[in-house]
Amino acid sequence: MELRVDGKRVFAATGGREFDPALPAAVFIHGAGMDHTVWALQTRSFAHRGRSVLALDLPGHGRSEGPSLPSIEAMGAWVLAVLDAAHAAHARIAGHSMGSLVALEASAQGASRVEGLALLGFAPEIPVHPDLLAAARAGEHAAIEMMVAWSFGARARFGATPAPGLWLTGEAMRLLERAQVPSLAGDLAACDAYRGAAQAATAVRCPTLFLLGEEDRMTPAAKAAAFAERIAGAKIVRLAGVGHMMPIEDPIATLAALRRVI
Repeated sequence: MELRVDGKRVFAATGGREFDPALPAAVFIHGAGMDHTVWALQTRSFAHRGRSVLALDLPGHGRSEGPSLPSIEAMGAWVLAVLDAAHAAHARIAGHSMGSLVALEASAQGASRVEGLALLGFAPEIPVHPDLLAAARAGEHAAIEMMVAWSFGARARFGATPAPGLWLTGEAMRLLERAQVPSLAGDLAACDAYRGAAQAATAVRCPTLFLLGEEDRMTPAAKAAAFAERIAGAKIVRLAGVGHMMPIEDPIATLAALRRVI
């Protein structure tokens, strides 16, 4: 599905069903340098079970027109603009990694419109090492290699997957290799600079789920668990043996958890 926001083309996958604004909307937001394809299983399931799905490509990612947006706050406001363009008055939002920060911001800026929130691979601050930032800005493949090395739990790194022949770390590598250099570098810089999570949490009024990988080395589960106390009634689900990339590391368990709020 293609939309127009601020005169720019926006692509959103709809899970194989036409988007219907009369149905409850579910929005999915990817992480740094990625695109809508990380949500393939989850979006298709929700689209065939009574939800209208928008798995977004953020500006400058996937099939959405660039340039990328400079801050997490700007990305949060953009998500609400996409809802306007899709004529969706309300939505439930799931975000992964950088997308979890964006989802939190959208839920704070549009608190009256967001009916459920799922934060996957979340930490209130996601500092990025200067060497990684420098490599990403220079377009060096080392940036992608560093990200992938930190993204998966041990089980996935050694090839365990329910889909025969699927190489998860290779899949992540190919996905990040498709990213535009300015977009990946801009995403990492936006994550590094973001300090608004605590303030955003005070505005969240909807049921909230934190979905955490127990082997997540990029956004350790303990940081999110402590932060969850800031949102009244927030629930925490931990995935054993899973690292940062839970939507593709354990897509079935991720889907089961998302059903609690999406």
